[in-house]
Amino acid sequence: MAQIEEFLIGALSTSCAGFFTNPLEVVKTRMQLQGELKARGKYTVHYRNALHAFYTIAKKDGLIKLQNGLVPALWYQMTMNGFRLGTYQVFVNYGLTKDRNGDVVIYKSIAAGALAGSVGACVGSPFYMVKTHLQSKSVQQIAVGYQHDHQSMRGAFRSVYSEGGVLGLWRGAFAAMTRVTIGSAVQLTTFSKIKEALAKKKVFAEGSALVSLSASTTSGVVVTLFMTPFDVVSTRIYNQGLDSQGNGLLYRGVMDCYLKIFREEGLWGFYKGWGPSFLRLVPHTMLSLLFWDQLREFYGKFKSRRV
Repeated sequence: MAQIEEFLIGALSTSCAGFFTNPLEVVKTRMQLQGELKARGKYTVHYRNALHAFYTIAKKDGLIKLQNGLVPALWYQMTMNGFRLGTYQVFVNYGLTKDRNGDVVIYKSIAAGALAGSVGACVGSPFYMVKTHLQSKSVQQIAVGYQHDHQSMRGAFRSVYSEGGVLGLWRGAFAAMTRVTIGSAVQLTTFSKIKEALAKKKVFAEGSALVSLSASTTSGVVVTLFMTPFDVVSTRIYNQGLDSQGNGLLYRGVMDCYLKIFREEGLWGFYKGWGPSFLRLVPHTMLSLLFWDQLREFYGKFKSRRV
């Protein structure tokens, strides 16, 4: 399969998943910003849990606001995951993740997944920032975090560019690259190894979608555990406001963000939004990798018939 086709299939598969899981992304973003740099019991809890957050957002902001940031979210999925999954599959196609017997080598798969994730996160960073700004925006009664005055994706890009120029569009990219590097390495490695094990033991019929479904579901659980702290930091860095010199109002950088969260919110601060993050990441990982695997198989069959 040609490299450009690998990138297009990766983009399409994750965009399909992103449409269904965006409301959970909105809930997760709000909960990660709730009580920012405040100890437990020192702030108003607008969102008690994922279900309560759904109800509160629908009631106060309106049901349609659960899809806030959908457009940049889909663009982010297309760019970030198009490059991430496409790059990883190119490594696989060249045999860089396997040994001489064709078995997946864990350390090679981790390295390939991490590198692919880093590339994808850097490319998609501007869309992730705008998505975060729009998803956090709400009516004053339930507002959390810094509230950016954007009305649309286009307006958001215009505002960010006017504040920081081209480089401003990549503000927070390092935090996102760390987040996706960890998540991608864990996700693609666990998916590849579990899928390989299921196929070898013939747990399901050859070619069954249940192989991809089982592998992607397990992968989603593991990813949530490892990636949530990095996800919280990424959301905080992207969403913070800027002073007149273009510096962050709360955090000087990624390490400063980690230290302040730990000092002010404790270890639990890194796992804020764990519930919606789990509810989002598991189905998103499951759907993304399932669509990715099935689209690749479908395209392979279509191409062979044409030949």
